[in-house]
Amino acid sequence: MARFLIVGCGCRGQALARELIVAGHVVRGTSREAATLPAIEAAGAEAALADPLRLATVMPLLDGASAVIWLMGTASGPAESVEALHGTRLESMLELIVDTHARGFVYETGGVERELGLHATRCAREVYEMPIEVLETDPREHERWLGDARGAALRLLEP
Repeated sequence: MARFLIVGCGCRGQALARELIVAGHVVRGTSREAATLPAIEAAGAEAALADPLRLATVMPLLDGASAVIWLMGTASGPAESVEALHGTRLESMLELIVDTHARGFVYETGGVERELGLHATRCAREVYEMPIEVLETDPREHERWLGDARGAALRLLEP
């Protein structure tokens, strides 16, 4: 049994949480909005309020996490904030989790080219020898996305 932390546990994150729970794992899901927390709990996950632009709100949630799933591929908001989620915030998160129990990371691109995020994940693989799965499936293809996301998360647990 593993514990997954899903950062950005909206509708797709909740569907993934249900899949991982059925597979016998524990899931903690985050949202920036308190109104979303009951839906995360209804999916069977532990809900937590956290903002990926403020990593200090995410870091305490890593306690006991086996892997992190960064579902920021379709995050919206000001362009500089979205860019930070795939650039500086992602880079910082990858650096910070090196010293935790988390043994892997899933990075979602949202089905679009994310050169900053792909660069950050390549660097983390090389420098930290961190297992990283990149989820490039278009989220509009929900069933395929869900299968690929589940597969990516579970591959992180392989020896």
